[in-house]
Amino acid sequence: MALKVRVGKKGYIVIPKSIREVAGVKEGEELVVGVEGGRIILEPVRKVDLKELRQKMREHLARISYVNRKPVLGELAGIMLEEEFEDVS
Repeated sequence: MALKVRVGKKGYIVIPKSIREVAGVKEGEELVVGVEGGRIILEPVRKVDLKELRQKMREHLARISYVNRKPVLGELAGIMLEEEFEDVS
């Protein structure tokens, strides 16, 4: 979606409502303004909920905690290869 806007005094522009809705930008939110390849880019600054982020990190660390566990010598010795492949034939 592309719409034409006019640059006002002091460089102000109004972002049309339809564009704001699609981008999820609400009144009072901050935007990051940049230039890429001669184009002006406006991107919403997304706030992060620290409680939610911490909870997600705890869940992720719990899922991968086995990576830090040191192997126990003889841990796999209880499994015989023959038993593993009995049902193959």
